[in-house]
Amino acid sequence: MRKLELLAPAKNLECGIAAIDCGADAVYIGATRFGARQAVGNSIEDIQELCRYAHKFGCKVYVTVNTIIYDNELDDTQQLLDELGKVGVDAILVQDMGLLKCQLPKGVALHASTQTDNRTAEKAAWLAEHGFERVVLARELTLDEISGIHKALPDTELEVFVHGALCVSYSGTCYASEYCFGRSANRGACAQFCRMKFDLLDAEGNTIEEDAHLLSLKDMCRIDSLERLADAGVTSFKIEGRLKDINYVRNVTAAYSRKLNEIIEKRKADFCRSSLGICDTEFTPNLKKTFNRGFTEYFLDGRRSNLASFYTPKAMGEFVGKVKEIRGNSFNVAGTATFANGDGLCFINGNNELEGFRINRAEGNRLFPLKMPRGLKRGMALYRNNDQAFERELNSDKSKRKLLVDLRLEATDKRLSLTASVEGMQCEANVSKDISLDLAKNPQSENIKRQLAKLGNTEFMAGEISVLPEEFKWFVPNSILSELRRECIEKLEKTLQDKNEDRLTEKAEKKYPNAKFSAYQLPYMYNIANKLAEKFYEEEGLKNIRPAFELMKPKSPLVMQCRYCLRYEIGQCKKRNDPARIIKDPLRIRLADGRTFRLEFDCVHCQMNIYAEE
Repeated sequence: MRKLELLAPAKNLECGIAAIDCGADAVYIGATRFGARQAVGNSIEDIQELCRYAHKFGCKVYVTVNTIIYDNELDDTQQLLDELGKVGVDAILVQDMGLLKCQLPKGVALHASTQTDNRTAEKAAWLAEHGFERVVLARELTLDEISGIHKALPDTELEVFVHGALCVSYSGTCYASEYCFGRSANRGACAQFCRMKFDLLDAEGNTIEEDAHLLSLKDMCRIDSLERLADAGVTSFKIEGRLKDINYVRNVTAAYSRKLNEIIEKRKADFCRSSLGICDTEFTPNLKKTFNRGFTEYFLDGRRSNLASFYTPKAMGEFVGKVKEIRGNSFNVAGTATFANGDGLCFINGNNELEGFRINRAEGNRLFPLKMPRGLKRGMALYRNNDQAFERELNSDKSKRKLLVDLRLEATDKRLSLTASVEGMQCEANVSKDISLDLAKNPQSENIKRQLAKLGNTEFMAGEISVLPEEFKWFVPNSILSELRRECIEKLEKTLQDKNEDRLTEKAEKKYPNAKFSAYQLPYMYNIANKLAEKFYEEEGLKNIRPAFELMKPKSPLVMQCRYCLRYEIGQCKKRNDPARIIKDPLRIRLADGRTFRLEFDCVHCQMNIYAEE
């Protein structure tokens, strides 16, 4: 039986706890520095508190240290690693190979971040040989490619993104933000170059597409393919979104948790969850109702078009109907959706731009905007990107994760003993009390079970409750039962905490001695930004070592490698479409400020390379 893990993002401690309460088996979170989302950092104290909460349920906490590190930051990085080791984190996500030359914390697993550009079994084997227990695969891989990597490395955990924003470039090989704005994606400061507007130009400089978000991909959603991914060997199903708010985390985590439970329910012999606990949310999750740019499974089943959203990089939300009639300061919507005051709606106007507005008052399907949008016309499709009723439902959710605990009360004439054990964990607690008991006039077992089941505001929910001997003949005051229950649960909580603080992860054995690092066409793509990384690659036999892009500042560089192909997206694929209609190379994209980027189409590897032009 294989354990499946739902891995959710945590912007902060509050989001991390919410993710666990909504069904996550693990969460990933940034520390004070060196995470791939520079805007979100968390104190060591908050990470420690998150670990304590997570470990009660057998959940895990992974911390991102997945940027490239400069020489003057190595001491701070070592200090951070030491601190993370002391507070009980389960794994560290790494990009910079220089960290392998640091003093890594004992018992903390190493995960190779997607920033290490993990496209092949050869790369994954090389990482496993260097002590990485898990590899986060590139988002671009197909199901067959994922399965092939698992078959080649059956003992290496594979983590795959299943939901959230997509980077258009292979992670770790995107230098566009650094080149254009001095904000490095490999340093956690991406300026979202790919969400900007471009013109697409042919070889003569004629405009093919104007003022469009040519590189802005839709969001990934693979909720209907989780079972296929599990069969392909995926261990961990990752939700993107360390910048997302708590309601996004609640909704998406709950949706994927329910889906995994459905799969496990029908295939109990094959799969189980990697953590424990009952997660019953008070809301019904709906992926269409929280932030999304439209959904795609990306390349899971091979190359396809309609991956991008040229009109807008913003969230459009769910389709709610079409404009039926406009009258003065209001309009009617044809459709079955219900609306609430304060809902946010949007539409694509006549200039192919996203236009949004807020509903001031809703009277059935007649809507009164706060300000009537100028571009709204009869027949236009409407989308809701802010659902007030659903947001209120999420905000009011008080769901708490509970551990199922079995209770056993045993009695003799002069002694009571209560034992509590957590289902699925080798963990139990026992308390006893010397007491003289009187014989009962009436049967007591059912009352005893009712009293013991009152676990109130704890992390526990009563499972099986047994009262022994079966012919229970004594009267036990409710006050005594409450005292025993309270003491036993407190002892169980302490036992669980002690058990989790003693968790150690064994280092992975080296199994691929002949594995070699992937060779890149350009030396800066190894992302070597410090002396430890340089030493590491020297020992690996890399020749002609050069510094990272951020330090090298190359001229007219390759700034992106993409499996996404703009030719394919617009029906101009050289292999697939009519040769007579193909626009000849080179194609270029142009930013609003006039800077241009040459597109190179590598049809052998089915890859689009983007080069900056000076």
